[in-house]
Formats: sequence, structure tokens, C-alpha cells
Amino acid sequence: MQTLVIGDIHGCYEELQDLIQKAGLSEDDLILSIGDCVDRGPDTPAVLRFFNEQKNSQLIMGNHERKHVRASRHEVKLSRSQIISRMQFGDEYPKALEFMGSLPLYFDLQEVLVVHGYFEPGVPLKQQLPPVLCGTMSGDKHLQDRYSRPWYELYDGSKPILVGHQNYSGTDQPFVYQDRVFGLDTDCVTGKSLTGLILPSFRFVSVPSRANHWLQVRRLYMPPANSKPHPSWAEFPWEPSELQELRDVITIINRKAAEIMQTLLSDPVYADLSTRKQANLFSERAGTGKDATLLHLARLGQLNEESARKVLKSPDKLKDLLSRFDRTE
Repeated sequence: MQTLVIGDIHGCYEELQDLIQKAGLSEDDLILSIGDCVDRGPDTPAVLRFFNEQKNSQLIMGNHERKHVRASRHEVKLSRSQIISRMQFGDEYPKALEFMGSLPLYFDLQEVLVVHGYFEPGVPLKQQLPPVLCGTMSGDKHLQDRYSRPWYELYDGSKPILVGHQNYSGTDQPFVYQDRVFGLDTDCVTGKSLTGLILPSFRFVSVPSRANHWLQVRRLYMPPANSKPHPSWAEFPWEPSELQELRDVITIINRKAAEIMQTLLSDPVYADLSTRKQANLFSERAGTGKDATLLHLARLGQLNEESARKVLKSPDKLKDLLSRFDRTE
């Protein structure tokens, strides 16, 4: 019997079916999802329904499933991707919550250990903290406060471990560390690929994403920019991954602003100019657009997460900015 362990699906039902077909499984083979099968994608209900109803298929709890469950208990608030999923489920949402609440935190298979997020070194499996296994923000903080190296470099389990949650390679290819840690999240929902690992042969199988689904889903469920937003949308927080990208942009902008200032200050005449003329010279080098506004904020020492979010308005603008930086760096 073979087992197909699949990385983060995030509502990409068609790619899930593509991957299963490509893997060439028999009726007796097992299909395991590594968690985060919900949110961001075009058909979260179909993916969750598959693992709830399909014979020989199982799912572990990822941080996205966990957040739905915790929000239903009023322990946390739903973020934008979960609110969209709740809308997609409609009347089926209570049933979906019941299923997500029943999910295990790990699979301890003969060949491998499967968890969604992380594994703390020196801690037995049954004593691992749920936020660590699920890869929540509190799990992140727990590990960062205790260890100066990435968790996968410290992994000391008795068998290889398969994880999802993060695209460690940053590409459409899986991440492998010393043949002990296998990262299967390859960002299918943002346009890269969906990846699985077939056991016991340890053979990777992958299919390309059909689109940047998360971008399309946001555009579908959010109102047009020139319309008055619904109050509930106005309260949406940014996703943790989007906030990290925002911090990356702030770092890049601060560096670019410092480079411009260094060039300007190399001219001895610059220091004698009026404040307005100095700003004009900076503007000539900064250009126009959102990044120019951010550059001016950096010049004035006023660039931070709050001011950057006010300028960018939405994560869509952030994606556009990052894309331009990728082409010019």
C-alpha cells in the first residue's frame, strides 16, 4: 500500500484532483493532507468535503483549521481568509467546524512523522505544544524565544518528518533538509504548485497551480476600489504572511532611501540647500508612485507598519510593489 502526503492545499480542489490522478494511486492507497486545506482558494468547501467523505483519506489540523475552531469558541477573531471561507461554506459552516475540531495534530506513520507546522527539539511527541505542531504565531514565538536556529536544523526525532505551513524553498519545489525534514508547502494557492510525497518510496509528485487563486479570491469577494466598502471588510486585518511581506518592503525601502541620501550627501553643496530644495532633489531620485511616498517617509524617519499600510491601503498594492522590487533587485 502507498501513502500520498499532500502539502498545503488551501481550497485548490482542482489541483488536488490533478495531483491524485498524477500520483496513480489505487483504491487501497491512503491520501493524507498535511493541514491548511482551507482558506484563500476558490473551493475550500469541496476540499474539506473530500477529506471528510472520501474513503482512505485523512487530514491533520493546520493553523488555518485551528483558527476556525478557536474563533468559533470566541478565543480569537477570524481573519480575512477565514471570513471568506465562512461565506463559501454558507449553511455548511457548522458542520465544517465540527469536522475541523475533530482533526488530529499529527500522524505517526511507520516511515515518517507528519505534522503541519514545527517540532520542538528535546520534547517527546506527545508533549509537543499544539501551537508548535500547528505552526501558529504563538508557536513561532515559543521557538524563537528559546532557539537561535531554525527548528528544522535542530530536529532530533527518531524518523524523518514531513511538514507544510511554509514554503521554505520559496519556489515551486519542495524543501529537503539533510533527508530528515521534508517541506511540502509549495504555494499552490498563490500560483506555484501543489506537491505531495509518496511513501514508502519517498517519491515527490507535483502539479502546477492553475492560477494565483488567492489574488482572484480577494478580488472576487472584496468590493471594487471605487465603491463604498462594507463595514465588515473595512475591519479585516492583514494576514500574518502579508505583514511579514510588509516588513520586508519596509526594509527594502529604508535601504533604498539610505542609498539615495548617501548619494546626495556626497555632494558638498547639498548640505547648504534649503529643506525644500533638498526634498526636491530626493524626489527626483525617488520617482513617483507608492514607493516614492514610502521613500519620503523613510527619509523623514516616519516609515513603519502603520504608515506603510495607510499608503498601500491593501495587500494587493503590496504585492504589486514586491513584484517590481523582484524585477529590479
